[in-house]
Amino acid sequence: MSEFLQFLFSGLTTGSIYAVSGLGLAIIYNASGVINFAQGDFLMIGGMATVALLAAGVPLPLAIVLAVLITVAVGACLQRFALAPAGDSDALALIIITIGASIFIQGIVLLLLDKNQHALASFSGDTPIAIGGASLLPQSLWVMGVGAVLVVLVAAFFRFTLLGKAIRATAANHMAAQLVGINTRFVLLVSFCLAALLGGLAGIVAAPITTTSYDLGLTLGMKGFVAATLGGLGSAFGAVAGGLLVGILEAMIAGYVSSAYKDAVPFVLIIVILLFRPQGLFGGRVIERV
Repeated sequence: MSEFLQFLFSGLTTGSIYAVSGLGLAIIYNASGVINFAQGDFLMIGGMATVALLAAGVPLPLAIVLAVLITVAVGACLQRFALAPAGDSDALALIIITIGASIFIQGIVLLLLDKNQHALASFSGDTPIAIGGASLLPQSLWVMGVGAVLVVLVAAFFRFTLLGKAIRATAANHMAAQLVGINTRFVLLVSFCLAALLGGLAGIVAAPITTTSYDLGLTLGMKGFVAATLGGLGSAFGAVAGGLLVGILEAMIAGYVSSAYKDAVPFVLIIVILLFRPQGLFGGRVIERV
């Protein structure tokens, strides 16, 4: 039982990271129809910027705030200067743009910083917490706690704020939203900024566990995409549930089978889900009338 709990804690920790990445991807997809393969780079920028600022002597709280602002600025630039000029291009072209943006972002980070892996110090020390015979690192509580708070805040933002409702309206019907006076260009910009904010914060709290490097975004972005697809693209709840499921399955396969197969889990999952339930576990069937 203690072994199972240990693997479960590990899965929930990494799954929380994938869940936030998938949530950011789902927000952008809902608002614009774009699958943003640069989403993982927002997590990387948050972690790498914090490391660089700490090395420059900036206190941790201020470094976190500045790193998040930098990440949000990158998200805004991605939407404004890469995707907005593409206009109503087809989905494949937009996907290629986000992949190109991801490569460009990684190159800039490599040029400005370095190619080494970095780790932040744990926020609450490294003394493990014993639960049911298993050990849980305090930083894992930070990852899961921050992930849960972000999900709740995002849900409240979409339900109770005018801007959140404007994003939901744009997601439901882009043309109708324009007709009732919603500035859909601004809404799309906000959706990218919000996704970057989520990614930056997730990358910062995860850095003491996962470490961070210029190419970390590729892995996290792909696993976030798997999480969003598994749960159902367009479903925020599905993205969160999919991320947790991917993390737990990875941990169980690594623990009970072999760690060599851990990274294959998401890709096997996405093949299975696309073959048997392409709308995702929590996505509804789309009925087109002709």
